[in-house]
Amino acid sequence: MRKMMIVIAAMAIVSCKGNDETPGEIGVEDSTLVDEAVAILERPATIVLTLEEANKLAELPLNCINVEYPNKLNQTLAGAEDLGEPKELHPAFYGCFDWHSSVHGHWSLVSLLKQFPDLKKADEIREKLKTSLSQENMEAEVKYFSREQESTFERTYGWAWVLKLAEELKTWEDPLGQELSENLQPLTHLMVDKFKEFLPKLNYPIRVGEHTNTAFALTLAHDYAVTTENEELRMLIDKRARDYYINDDNCPVSWEPGGFDFLSPCFSEIDIMRRVLSKNAFKMWMNDFLPQLKKNDFTLEVAEVTDRTDGKLVHLDGLNFSRAWVLYGLSNQYPETYGHLRKLADEHVAYSFPNLVGDSYEGGHWLGSFALYAIQESNKEE
Repeated sequence: MRKMMIVIAAMAIVSCKGNDETPGEIGVEDSTLVDEAVAILERPATIVLTLEEANKLAELPLNCINVEYPNKLNQTLAGAEDLGEPKELHPAFYGCFDWHSSVHGHWSLVSLLKQFPDLKKADEIREKLKTSLSQENMEAEVKYFSREQESTFERTYGWAWVLKLAEELKTWEDPLGQELSENLQPLTHLMVDKFKEFLPKLNYPIRVGEHTNTAFALTLAHDYAVTTENEELRMLIDKRARDYYINDDNCPVSWEPGGFDFLSPCFSEIDIMRRVLSKNAFKMWMNDFLPQLKKNDFTLEVAEVTDRTDGKLVHLDGLNFSRAWVLYGLSNQYPETYGHLRKLADEHVAYSFPNLVGDSYEGGHWLGSFALYAIQESNKEE
């Protein structure tokens, strides 16, 4: 229906122009109008999260948060006594292949349940969340970090996702949400303390497209700090973001992506700097950092995945989603300057979104969270 209406509108404008051309002929100007209409037809629409799509996305974390194997523990062993089964070491976050994926899988379930209380498996989700995020399990997760050799475990990607989960629970106006938020508090406070301890010591940001990217972690931590009114953490992040990125210019986005990227080093900087800089300061910074984004014809090819059963190559689907959420955020906050980037974001989501359902475990254990985050940013009002 949408396509038919656009075609009819375009042809109607052509037929009503009343020029002297031979009836039935289309002039150059008219041809351009039709071409533009065709381009609109071919443009992917922004995906809207419906109950049907929410049910599909919920299946991804539901199918992995209690799956103990395969598992990548990322563990440093001080001795044989440190060995243990994943569920023994991480009673809350042992599923979904690795710790951080389990954390943001739980975030996905909370976020979806908040938006759609009538999810098909709402009761099952609530029960699983209550079991995973129990007070006892949180105490065990905190205890793991007390191991001398594990003090840097999941730095800083997993730390940031804990704060994202904490933010989601904090803003869930449901008795279960408040209960789980309280249960999570010991781990939340530990992550806050870890950021406060680590950031002053980190002289140089980590500019990669994978887990250790500093800008991405700062973005999630900043959102948590703003939502929970943690001014000490927010001010620290604001300062360090400026220290790290304020003098950056001409970011080589044409060098991206790296073969295993699921984050864009250039775009990740944009996401944090639009949060910490004033409107005028951000626009000036962007003029130096990535001035080409202001051009209406700016384009960036989607990252292509050749093998979705390869855990590293499927990272590129995540890159498409993470690029999209940055572009959505930028176009929402500055529509007069960057509104045209929404189309590019839609293209990135449209490429990877259809591959989520039925995907192999290599992507299914984590990509749903990235897709959900991107869709949320697309509809977020700044």
